[in-house]
Parts: sequence; C-alpha cells; structure tokens
Amino acid sequence: MIFHIVTIFPEFFKGPLQHGVVGKAIENGAVEVRIHNLRDWTSDRHKTVDDRPFGGGEGMVFKAEPLFLAVESILPQRDPRSRVVLTSAQGRLFHQGIAREMAALEQVVILCGRYEGVDERVVENLCDDELSIGDFVLSGGELAAAIIVDSVARLLPGVLGNEASSIYESFSEGLLDCPHWTRPADFRGWKAPEVLLNGNHEQIRQWRASAALQKTRSRRPDLLKAKPDPNALK
Repeated sequence: MIFHIVTIFPEFFKGPLQHGVVGKAIENGAVEVRIHNLRDWTSDRHKTVDDRPFGGGEGMVFKAEPLFLAVESILPQRDPRSRVVLTSAQGRLFHQGIAREMAALEQVVILCGRYEGVDERVVENLCDDELSIGDFVLSGGELAAAIIVDSVARLLPGVLGNEASSIYESFSEGLLDCPHWTRPADFRGWKAPEVLLNGNHEQIRQWRASAALQKTRSRRPDLLKAKPDPNALK
C-alpha cells in the first residue's frame, strides 16, 4: 500500500514514521510512504500556497490550484482503489472502521490542512473524504496524517508480528479492549484475576468479553449506543 502525504513541512515526517511497527513495515516493503512538498506545485518565485479569504477574516487559506495540481500529478488516474483525504477540524471523525476501509485500498493521498483551512473547491471537487482525529484544533494536519498512516498501516498484512493483535483490541468490535495483566500474578498484593490463570480458554473468553463491556460502559458509554443488545456480546 502507498501513502502519499502532501504537506508544506516535509521534514516533519522524518520522526513519527521511522519508529515502531510502521517504521519496520516501511523497511520491509509492506508499506510505502511518499512525502510531497506542496510548494513544488507553485509557479511564483515565493512558492505561495495560501492567500487571504474572500470576504475578509482572520488567517490565510490554502489556494486550490497547487492542491489540484499535486493530486492530479500524484494520481493521474483516479479509481475505486485510491482515495484522496483532507485532514481538517471540520471533517468527519476518524475511527477504526474508517481505518479498516482505507486498509483495503492501494493508494491514499493525504492532504495536510493548515492555516484557516483550504479553498472549499478542494473539499467539494478534489477530495473523497475530509477527516478529523478529534474535536479540537491542531496547528496543522501533519500530526493527524501521521496518526492515520499509523492506524491504517498496522491493519495491513505483514505489519504486525501477530495478525490477531489488530482483531482483539479496542474498537475492533465497537468496544474498548478488556484489561490485561502479566507476570508476576501477585505484585505488591495486587493480584491478577484468577480466571486468567486457570487455563480454561472458554471461561477466559467469556470473562474478557464481559470485562470489555464493563470498561466500555464505564469509560465510553457512547460506543454502546449502536449496540442495543449487550447480551449478544457474551
């Protein structure tokens, strides 16, 4: 899978994508990340990518032309196996389901938003999706792009050492992950649940399903709104 990241700060990605499972995936060829400098698609000597918004207001807005030229150069042919995404505080909330959808694609172009936003013609006529990583405002979309790449890449074959890791984790089935313990079983008088030590895999499965439901109900009850029948999870 190929990620194309279009940004005015290409040096930013030398850090976040060089470590952990994503860094290893890039090394072994399971994932390819290509960083593109948006200023390469400008024609003036100042390499201008932004301008003042029509109607006045604070801040600057990304111009449409360099973004269109960038995408048209990177993806001369658009097809269902590719997607162009804009990172934006106005986008729909990114979640694990979207990550899984994107993991089935061959190429994803991520446009890193910045300033007060982008010319609306980019949103309406160039992008397939506009995504936000949360209800807060960042200085730019580079952090959001790195998060999207990380969450999607780890779902691809050969990226994780244990393929089941991406199945039995938070949000994989609409719930938070269950709590976990490891050795020693007794640490300073705090003991791991006995059911996890008895070797009965069916009891452990049932306990973990129940614990995941309890944790979700306590910490993220909003996730249960789409699950009217909790008993179906057991």
